[in-house]
Amino acid sequence: MNLQSQSFKREMKTRHLVMLSLGGVIGTGLFLSSGYTIQQAGPFGTVLAYLIGALVVYLVMLCLGELSVHMPETGAFHSYAAKYIGPGTGYTIAWLYWLTWTVALGSEFTAAGLMMQKWFPTVSVWIWSALFAGLIFLLNAFTVKFFAESEFWFSSIKVLAIILFILLGAAAIMGLVPLNNSETAPLLSNFTSAGLFPNGAFAILMTMLAVNFAFSGTELIGIAAGETAEPEKTIPKAIRTTLIRLVVFFVGTIIVLSALLPTKEAGVIESPFVVVLTNIGIPYSADIMNFVIITAILSAANSGLYASSRMLWSLADKQTISPRFARLTKRGIPLNAILFSMLGGGLALLSSIIAPGTVYIVLVSISGLAVVVVWMSISAAQFTFRRQYLKEGNKLEDLAYRTPFYPLVPIASFILCLTACIGIAFDPTQRIALYCGIPFILFCYGSYYLGQYKKRGTNHAETYESKIQSY
Repeated sequence: MNLQSQSFKREMKTRHLVMLSLGGVIGTGLFLSSGYTIQQAGPFGTVLAYLIGALVVYLVMLCLGELSVHMPETGAFHSYAAKYIGPGTGYTIAWLYWLTWTVALGSEFTAAGLMMQKWFPTVSVWIWSALFAGLIFLLNAFTVKFFAESEFWFSSIKVLAIILFILLGAAAIMGLVPLNNSETAPLLSNFTSAGLFPNGAFAILMTMLAVNFAFSGTELIGIAAGETAEPEKTIPKAIRTTLIRLVVFFVGTIIVLSALLPTKEAGVIESPFVVVLTNIGIPYSADIMNFVIITAILSAANSGLYASSRMLWSLADKQTISPRFARLTKRGIPLNAILFSMLGGGLALLSSIIAPGTVYIVLVSISGLAVVVVWMSISAAQFTFRRQYLKEGNKLEDLAYRTPFYPLVPIASFILCLTACIGIAFDPTQRIALYCGIPFILFCYGSYYLGQYKKRGTNHAETYESKIQSY
């Protein structure tokens, strides 16, 4: 494939954008790590945690809508942060978001391998991880239209499955469908059987990072703005549609899971969806759901590789990293950026060999911390953008999409995200995210300013040399 500098193709429509965002969100965070949240926070605490998570992502998306409609470009987050917060912050945010998804790739491939062990218990997880990594790479290496169409249909499958799961679960809760070893309808008794907060109310704060990881991917709408037709119309519609579906799907699903899944059976080795369907006792339903979950996980990985490669391309396009990553194929695909972003697949192979269940939570925590910091940057950038926009003499009415209740929305979203970051310091399982994330952030800032210092030194030397020659 001959690589050359070309522009991205604006081939994504509203349905592609909505399903891309849903594809990035509805993955392991809902299908697998929700079991961890139920285990830690209890049924009632989990529902409350996901309601708070939905509020946070809604506020962040309101901020993102104003920025991405006013300045639609591929890999936009770090551009907003660089322009309205500072260039070092923009550089760091870009690498954090790349880290979010390349690490998420590791968790998605590991999770898919864990799911396959239900059918093939003797085959190692890492073998499935490698096969799935190859498949996702191929889906991203052709045209963006091919990627968008495949993601649309992948996401459609899991959306339909979630709707059916909610309906089936609601029927089981009311006793219309009997549960194994249960004579009466469970209704909502599971919410109070061990108390509202079996591990204390503070456990909700500790699980917020896993919850935020579950909602991560919604912001893909902003990433894809540069490859979207008519962004001023498409993006607001996609944001509204995505958020409504997320609240219905996530909160509805979590209520069903919390009502039907005993806390002692919750975890990350097996999907809580499969456990619930097995308890209901419908023939082959668990196998069907296992297949749907694997499809959903691969769909999220598909979206994740797209996001991480576009962020890497954007860094190169801004001339902050090697221009090799800015090269596009004839079909508008950043192949070098895709190949480098597949490092997450390699991380999956490592994690699935060492300790799949334990390392999965570590990967989720690191990815969750990174995306929460990115959300904080979106909120801060929108807060600063609006102030600067009005200070320059522009009229608020001229903005095609406006964040409501300014400045309350960006301030509230920033504080809620910061609270989630503080919460993981008290969870020994997720604390490693801080140990990895904070040094990574400091390293990014340091490398940026060191690069700027060297660049200034080089420019100064070139200027000095040219003066000597002219003399």
